[in-house]
Amino acid sequence: MRIETLSLDLLDERHSPFLLYCDKVRGSKMTTQVQALYDFAGEPGTTEMSITCGEILTLINTEIGEGWWEGRNAKGETGLFPAAYVRKLTPEESTPTMAKIAPAAPRYDQAADEWGEQQYSAGDNNYQRGASHEDGWDDDWDDDTYSEIGPASQQNKAQYNQQPLAPLPGMPINDYNQHIDDTASTFSSVGTVRKSKFAPSSKVSGESYLLGTLNVEVSDTEKVYIIQDEDGYAWSPISQPYHVTVASPKKESKFKGIKSFIAYQLTPSFNNIQVSRRYKHFDWLHERLQEKFTLIPIPPLPDKQISGRYDEQLIERRRVQLQEFVDWMCKHPVLSKSEVWQHFLTCTDEKRWKAGKRQAERDNLLGLNYCVSLVVPEKALLQSQVDHITEQCNTFLGSMDSSVKSLTNMCIAQTKRFQGPYKSDCQKIGEAFYNLGNALSLDEGTIVSTSKLTSAIKMTGGAYIEIGRMYEEQPKYDFEPLGDKFHLYKGIVGSFPDCLANHKAAVQKKRECERLTAEHKMEVAQLNEVLRRTDVISYALLAEISHFKSERTVDLKATMQKFLKQQITFYKKVVDKLEATLHQYDE
Repeated sequence: MRIETLSLDLLDERHSPFLLYCDKVRGSKMTTQVQALYDFAGEPGTTEMSITCGEILTLINTEIGEGWWEGRNAKGETGLFPAAYVRKLTPEESTPTMAKIAPAAPRYDQAADEWGEQQYSAGDNNYQRGASHEDGWDDDWDDDTYSEIGPASQQNKAQYNQQPLAPLPGMPINDYNQHIDDTASTFSSVGTVRKSKFAPSSKVSGESYLLGTLNVEVSDTEKVYIIQDEDGYAWSPISQPYHVTVASPKKESKFKGIKSFIAYQLTPSFNNIQVSRRYKHFDWLHERLQEKFTLIPIPPLPDKQISGRYDEQLIERRRVQLQEFVDWMCKHPVLSKSEVWQHFLTCTDEKRWKAGKRQAERDNLLGLNYCVSLVVPEKALLQSQVDHITEQCNTFLGSMDSSVKSLTNMCIAQTKRFQGPYKSDCQKIGEAFYNLGNALSLDEGTIVSTSKLTSAIKMTGGAYIEIGRMYEEQPKYDFEPLGDKFHLYKGIVGSFPDCLANHKAAVQKKRECERLTAEHKMEVAQLNEVLRRTDVISYALLAEISHFKSERTVDLKATMQKFLKQQITFYKKVVDKLEATLHQYDE
């Protein structure tokens, strides 16, 4: 007998045993269930659904993209939740869900009449849904959810370890099976998921390079040269300088308005072809750069922001800080030529984009392994001199870190003062003078001089009120740009100690090899290779120290000049305003 298509509202207790029997005969699952590993609080007024640890949900749709799944809870409520917060149940763990189907509320993308018209075909065991799933190129990216999975109980951790690892927060679901074997030590502490998802540790990478077990061929075009100049050692300079403009941030949406985001337009000067990138695209790039270049401090991105992220002022500040990031990348001799950066700047084709993205995530030359690409002078370095330079650098970084943080905080404080107390004080002064003028106007009579005095006093009040507005607007010309610049330096200076630590680990490994050679446990020839490779790592660090010094000298000079010029311009305007008011009394 042919099984006809049945409406969902007819699937009650009478039909469900028969359908379950049909499903069993056909050997397919009618539903997939998941269990919540963590609590998740959905944002009120959105399509997100709150879930609690241990809750069983029926999976509706895994093709939402961006690390989100859609499901239904026991109350019949449907909504979106992070895929990383749940695990799929095995058929043995699943509970029968078709024995009784409660009427459910319409889904977020359906009207009430659409829900009632949904059909279930017992012949093919598939729900026939009217919703379409957009397959934009952003579907392969992490979501704009920046809070990592919170503390989990020991019970949750045990459940996590017993099951195949769930995708990490933001990890594209399609990449999950491909990368799961490469993700080791998921918990760096109890209940905390590591941010890095693809790269082995730099320590392991360093050993494979130092001991010569890394078997990777590097083409001539991929080689990076370190040269000796009058100031020491430096990266070979950029042969064709270029710049990139970050402009036109605008709010866009996808999935029929379910997800909103800000897209920034990047235009490289070498081709003038505009590409659109979201903040999370920058975030993905930043992670790739940090994994690959462990001897180069990567400039920071703007601070991550969730609430109020569509405020115009916040969007502009983020654009400015993204421009600082891009400018530093363009001026770096190594980062500016890196393949992942060039792909980020130029790719406009969806298929090429995804292919390049996966290629970057499978890069073998990560961490100290990247040093196989370096071509350095033949001269052997004196370890004592290298140690002296690195110790000086470490001392400098400690002092610089404190100074940069202090200056950044000062810029924030001055901005608040200009827009708060300074503005308010000027306006209070202006109102006081204006009220005096109003009082005098009540007893002017017909005396012309008295009338002019009253007018001049009122204009004085107006001048101070206007100066108050000038104070409010001024920070965006001086203290905010200065703060953005030192946000950049705060990130670079904060990352530099990790570079020194990676170099120090390589030196320690070299000394261990020297000890093994003294104990006749390592061949002299092999030790010489280790010494040479350690020198390559040292050359890279020395080149980066030199680059940072030369770059900041030019950059900070221009920054301070611009800041002081804006300050002078501002206070000249204040003086001009007061002088113009003063002339009113001469008349």
